[in-house]
Amino acid sequence: MGIPAITPGLLTTRAEMDKLFGGGNQAGILPSTTTPNILIYVDHESGKRYGYEDGWLAEEDELGPIFEYTGQGPSGNQTFLRTQGARNAAVLYHADAGKSLRVFMADGKVPDPKSSAKQQRYIGEFAVDSKQPYSVREALDIHGQRRLIIVFRLRPTGEFERLTKDNVTRAGETYAQKVLATVATPKMPEPKMVAPKKKRVSESRRAAQPSVIAEHRQSDLREAYLKGLAEQGHKVYAYQIKIAGTTTILTTDLYDATTHELYSVRGESSRDEVRTAIGQLKDYVRHIRPENPRLVTLLPGKPQDDLASLLRTEGIDLVYRDDSGYVRIPAK
Repeated sequence: MGIPAITPGLLTTRAEMDKLFGGGNQAGILPSTTTPNILIYVDHESGKRYGYEDGWLAEEDELGPIFEYTGQGPSGNQTFLRTQGARNAAVLYHADAGKSLRVFMADGKVPDPKSSAKQQRYIGEFAVDSKQPYSVREALDIHGQRRLIIVFRLRPTGEFERLTKDNVTRAGETYAQKVLATVATPKMPEPKMVAPKKKRVSESRRAAQPSVIAEHRQSDLREAYLKGLAEQGHKVYAYQIKIAGTTTILTTDLYDATTHELYSVRGESSRDEVRTAIGQLKDYVRHIRPENPRLVTLLPGKPQDDLASLLRTEGIDLVYRDDSGYVRIPAK
């Protein structure tokens, strides 16, 4: 079946897109069973009611612009499991299924006094970010309860429309907020190495898969270590950090308030991961209050002696897991 062609900026409706692509016209994430597409609908008004804001980030990197989209699930922690979570998993693994992500933005009412339907503006075709497919944050649900939300990082794969009103609001000031300690561990199925069904899906768009596997390892380590701290009676949190004038939200791994320690948890004990841990900790520690927490890197295994020395030089404690539990090497 051919792939229907639509142009960014097109004003349409959910019903019209359902006829064109399939997938239905209810919910924010609509995987089609008749075309290789997943339709994603963004509504600023709805997002604010559920404690989040979707749209373009002001910051770009060498890969270009980023569009943030919050996963499905109006109450409780969002996951990649069960009925609601399955739609989130469909977005995460869209490249393996050979599907494109087509994003639409609610833009007023349709010009028909007899209809209450919202007009939808087509933004463009996207894929999950190959470097970081998603992040997990804390927000309030429809009942005002704290919960975890999945925030996908989407990259345009072709022509797209970027209007100022679609941008995420910049932070007015820099501040760090304590949030749930499990802020980076959504429940999700095991990653599947599935060959794409459509040859048009490029290798670059499938590159998110290794990141997902590494995220599993990192999450497992974080969960196990967090459980141990909780059993010892420690009060453990994470921080969400907003920087003045920016739209990006930084999220730490763990902060042990009992011992005043800030952790970077990595999924591998490689040089790249150790370097990443050092960079994260040095970046985040500036915004943590009380000031001067002890910095700790948590790794799944013992790193090379040279990397342990590097951490010691940077004043960062090393904790790694072995067959007997966890080994700690203080920086001093």
